[in-house]
Amino acid sequence: MSERIVIAGASGFIGRYLADAFRSQGAAVAIIGRYGPDAAWGDTAAIARVVDGAALVINMAGKSVNCRYTDANRAEIFRSRLDTTRELAAAIGASENPPPLWINSSTATIYRHAEDRAMTESSGELGTGFSVSVATSWERAFFESDLPNTRRVALRMAIVLGDGSALVPLLRLARFGLGGPQVDGRWFATTARRNAGTFHEFRARGGRQRFSWVHIRDVLGAIEFVRTHPELDGAINVSAPHPVDSGAMMATIRRVLGVPFGLPAYRWMLELGSLTIRTETELVLKSRWVLPERLLEAGYEFAFPELEPAVRDIVDHAGLPPVPFHS
Repeated sequence: MSERIVIAGASGFIGRYLADAFRSQGAAVAIIGRYGPDAAWGDTAAIARVVDGAALVINMAGKSVNCRYTDANRAEIFRSRLDTTRELAAAIGASENPPPLWINSSTATIYRHAEDRAMTESSGELGTGFSVSVATSWERAFFESDLPNTRRVALRMAIVLGDGSALVPLLRLARFGLGGPQVDGRWFATTARRNAGTFHEFRARGGRQRFSWVHIRDVLGAIEFVRTHPELDGAINVSAPHPVDSGAMMATIRRVLGVPFGLPAYRWMLELGSLTIRTETELVLKSRWVLPERLLEAGYEFAFPELEPAVRDIVDHAGLPPVPFHS
């Protein structure tokens, strides 16, 4: 009989990718979501039946942070992560045959804005503000329950690149000639945004903020690696070993697409644009410099350690034609 793998929050592009990948390997994949299909949030008894006897539980549930940080959205970002994680913990605690491994999504945004050095699991410093509060509260909820028969691993994922990821709007910008770096600058802050921890403070100059990333295939690879390495538990950085800065990231995208130039996007442009598309500038202006220390020390070999092959793979598989160069 095939093993059962439970994925909670499989409506996002990462969850869908993982579900398809495990099914292709012959696993029976059960999905927990707002409307099921195998168990729905709020029905803890049904969730307990689904996780009982499972070989692996993966939780990717949580409202996307790609939104404006209004009061309602901030509350839902917290609720959708903490409530689902605690409900899974209750279900696993109530099961007769608890899963040996529970992997929960987390985020590399838990670390501070870093331009001086890389953040690792052993030496990284946690940041401040709304996004960091979400990450620390999420991990606290994940590890707070007593589940002696279930190993737990929190994946502190960098920006995941894939078809349907944050890479898509960057590709679109590059194709329209706006493929230069995202350049930080001064911007006015309201008291409410400062109090909520949602205002991005001006730090990195000249588009030098770091861009830590990981190909979605290495998210799957890291999960499979963790399964076969029982010594790994706790928080693990899932980020390619060669991060770049904003300028190098956009130059790589232009090179892959065959776009000869790209205009930079300045802070004022980003602020006005983020209002229009209902998102936050922190997502592109915070310097995320993260290294996967624990995975590398344990011997994991990344399928995509360098950015350009990763972007080329995604563009090729998404069927996006390169932009022809016209001299």
